[in-house]
Amino acid sequence: MSNRRWSAETITRMSMLFALAIALSYLESLIPVVIPVAPGVKMGLSNIVTMFCLYSVNPAAAFVIAVLKGGFAFLTRGFTAGVLSTCGGVLSVCVLWLGSKTKLSTGMCSVLGAVTHNVTQLLVETLLIRNRAVLAFFPALVLGGILCGTLTAFLLKILLPLIQKAVFTKNSY
Repeated sequence: MSNRRWSAETITRMSMLFALAIALSYLESLIPVVIPVAPGVKMGLSNIVTMFCLYSVNPAAAFVIAVLKGGFAFLTRGFTAGVLSTCGGVLSVCVLWLGSKTKLSTGMCSVLGAVTHNVTQLLVETLLIRNRAVLAFFPALVLGGILCGTLTAFLLKILLPLIQKAVFTKNSY
């Protein structure tokens, strides 16, 4: 483990990013589901922050945000939601990071990350409840990941300059 510590400025920026992720997650909960793909499928707006961290901060920051989001899900929605969020988020960041290292487009990385998140959650849910019947949702979750990953990449492209300005401009608060 590294002895390097995060500065107060870095902790403040990460706190702002985590707060933004939670705000986007809450905003998403206010939007009615137009096309119900499968139970529990959301657009994943808070993943905009995770991707921002990966591309504009560093991979460690993206992993921290994914774990914090999982912890928040645990505190607000319980054990199962926390485990699903953490497992899906961490594996998704791994895929996003590998995609970025292989020079895949942001859009393709986003789609792969969203599909990975959904499929990981499905597999973990299958292990937790020990019922393979939920695997019937696999095609819907892959389709949902493709659609939501595309939307997330599009929104990231629009919001990237705003997030950079809010997080990296001195005295922006």
